[in-house]
Amino acid sequence: MTATLPVAATAVTRPRVALGRVGLLTGLGAALVAALVVAAGRGQLDVPPTEVLGSLLHRVGLDVGPLPSHPQGEATLWQVRFPRVLTAAVAGAALAAAGALMQGVFGNPLAEPGVVGVSSGAALGAACVIVFGWTFLGTWSVAVAAFAGGLVTTLLVYLLSRDAGRTETVTLVLTGIALNAMTSAGLAFLMFLGDTQAREEIVFWTLGSLNGSRWEHLAVMAPIAAVGLVAALLLARPLDLLALGDRAARHVGVDVERLRLTTIVVVALLTAAAVAFCGVIAFVGLVVPHLVRLAAGPGHRLLVPASALGGAVLLVLADLWARTAVEYADLPIGMLTSLVGGPFFFWLIRRARRTAGGWA
Repeated sequence: MTATLPVAATAVTRPRVALGRVGLLTGLGAALVAALVVAAGRGQLDVPPTEVLGSLLHRVGLDVGPLPSHPQGEATLWQVRFPRVLTAAVAGAALAAAGALMQGVFGNPLAEPGVVGVSSGAALGAACVIVFGWTFLGTWSVAVAAFAGGLVTTLLVYLLSRDAGRTETVTLVLTGIALNAMTSAGLAFLMFLGDTQAREEIVFWTLGSLNGSRWEHLAVMAPIAAVGLVAALLLARPLDLLALGDRAARHVGVDVERLRLTTIVVVALLTAAAVAFCGVIAFVGLVVPHLVRLAAGPGHRLLVPASALGGAVLLVLADLWARTAVEYADLPIGMLTSLVGGPFFFWLIRRARRTAGGWA
């Protein structure tokens, strides 16, 4: 009789856990839809949420709901607002999922995509195009250079941190910090070389902005982010096993070195896709996964999709704040996320100090 109690308890617990997972993802999905509708309607030309939904439904062939009453409402929604809010959602999802992967592979809640140099490398690549006036791909030159810079920097961090065919986490982090310092120095030198216009463009780009988002950008960014998110979901179970320790993970068949390399490549892909079109946006990859982990636990099969949804909600709302906080002004979105993320970072450090297990 006593032997059957744990089985019965497990049978009762599993549906509750599954229901909790579904409820969390459903709640975040609903929050994202609401944030997208509200953000698309707010701005210098306000469009009520019912008219935003009506415009969407009419565009997909459903004659339901009112169309925008303002003569410029429809054009504003489809040419300006929808590309911008969807770009914010995709970028937020990519950055938050990348942060969840980084924290999982490093076993450290303070890890974020900037650790492996993706953001700084992307900034350096973009700055080179801005200062030297390279136009090898026309209007896409800055985005392509940023994407390439992020990937190259990440590859350098990985290669320089390898020793005897293995990569230690601490060595990888320290190498990333060193290369981040070098790329920051290179960025400062390029700002010194550039003229006033180039400096202003570099500063604005490094602070992050969604101003000027277009459907063409989204058409490139979304498929790359989608591939990265699918790969992140496939890495969830191995990362759960890695949380047991390298030795335990190897005992159950996980190739730890290959897992780390694959995870870093996926992080670089996700982060570079976002940074290439939105500039450097700090702290999304740190704040969102940690908050989701507090609510959902450490399991990556829930943490990764929930972080992606949470990151999308956060960046859509942050962009709404950036567009509407100051009338007739568009604040850098990276500045706003840093205003929120900085105090959160300090709180996280103090919380980790008070925890008996430290970073574990």
